Amino acid sequence: MNEKIEIIGIQFKGAGKIYYFSPLNIKFKQGDFVVVETVRGLEMGKTVIANKEVPAEEIEYELKPVIRKATQKDLDNEERNNKLAPLSFEIFKKFVRELNLEMKPLYCEYTVDCSKIIFYYCAEERVDFRDLLKLLTPEFKLRVELRQIGPREGARVIGGLGTCGRELCCNKYLQNFDFVTMKMAKEQSMSLNNSKISGACGKLMCCIAYEAELYKELKKELPAIGNMVKTPSCACCKVVAVDYLKKTVKTQENPDGAPTLHNACDVMLINLAKTTEKPEVIASSIQVNEEEIEITEEVLVDEPVLSEEEQAKLKEKQRKEKHYQKKKYRYGKKK
Repeated sequence: MNEKIEIIGIQFKGAGKIYYFSPLNIKFKQGDFVVVETVRGLEMGKTVIANKEVPAEEIEYELKPVIRKATQKDLDNEERNNKLAPLSFEIFKKFVRELNLEMKPLYCEYTVDCSKIIFYYCAEERVDFRDLLKLLTPEFKLRVELRQIGPREGARVIGGLGTCGRELCCNKYLQNFDFVTMKMAKEQSMSLNNSKISGACGKLMCCIAYEAELYKELKKELPAIGNMVKTPSCACCKVVAVDYLKKTVKTQENPDGAPTLHNACDVMLINLAKTTEKPEVIASSIQVNEEEIEITEEVLVDEPVLSEEEQAKLKEKQRKEKHYQKKKYRYGKKK
């Protein structure tokens, strides 16, 4: 029998990752504020998952207990700290400018008991901030801590608007950062210009990963660019553009003309490997057994074999297209 552990889910700073804590037999409701101890010290968080039991396998780390439900004094302290934080942050930025340090100040926060102040910054390389600490400690007369975080985490905290005009996903609702690659953008026919597919953090936009699985499935249904297909208006032509969401395909049916638009359901993929087979070889593969004959017919329906006339048209079309490309390259080189 799987062992189950009672937990509650706590979230800090609005949107972000949900952390599990042990409730210590205290009943919490969704929306309750609690005081917990983290690596940063005493912090106040919001309950987003009320008491519930989960399998022990889902717990990835040792559960820390909740200190207490937030009292009115804790809430007053948190409100006071939130008012002090912007003023303290301005002092921090001033000292950074005076010392000419290669860092980008992001924000600061106090612990609930006001025993420590933490300044967050972003930097491309490691920064020697010993001189900065010598200025900050006497100024605040508290324990001062500086933490370097990544650009994505910095964008989540600061917030802003994305290229779509909406609030940043990481600041609004995103709990975890998904793995995003340039390959995902390429599969979605997006511009590979970094400035167009990067977010406010300077990294690839998180929303690129949202539809990655959908495009993988659609790519299995539609022909790829460069494939030869048969359309209602052409026996054999090349695919030059595909719109996976609208399920449309553009083909080059005339080397000197504009591409022709077709619905994906009206386009049939041509298996060029089949066109190279001799009729005798295909005929010899048909056996007397009726079941084998039916199977062979199904294959021929899915991947049609071109007639001699269609093969001649295909070769002539390829020859003209090759000649057109050479001519275009020669004139372009002269320019």
